[in-house]
Amino acid sequence: MKKSYIIGIVLVAIALGVVLSTVSSSGTYATFSEASAHPGKVFHVVGTLAKDKPLEYNPEINADLFVFHMHDNNGRECKVMLNKAKPQDFEKSEQVVIIGKMKDNTFIASDVLMKCPSKYNGNEIQRGQLR
Repeated sequence: MKKSYIIGIVLVAIALGVVLSTVSSSGTYATFSEASAHPGKVFHVVGTLAKDKPLEYNPEINADLFVFHMHDNNGRECKVMLNKAKPQDFEKSEQVVIIGKMKDNTFIASDVLMKCPSKYNGNEIQRGQLR
């Protein structure tokens, strides 16, 4: 076999290994209680923003740290530290999915997904036109 074929096969095998490792470590959906029971494991936690608690974001001190509190679907509240900038319109989100790991009593999030309120209801769109 030519050296170029062997190198190509090795590169494909490495790429396949990277893809498979990414898929297997993507995490599972859980509550804060389940995440607390397995502190080193990546979880997706679904919940809502605790609107009675302040949002902490000061880009002049650390632009990659946003701290907020969230209630999971079981009602448990937890402090969340997101290692990214505060997402735009975060306060308007109906539901939040955080991805990360639990450390002590704080959830350390590497990413956040938001479900924002719908702009349009089904009654507002008729015959392809907005009212």
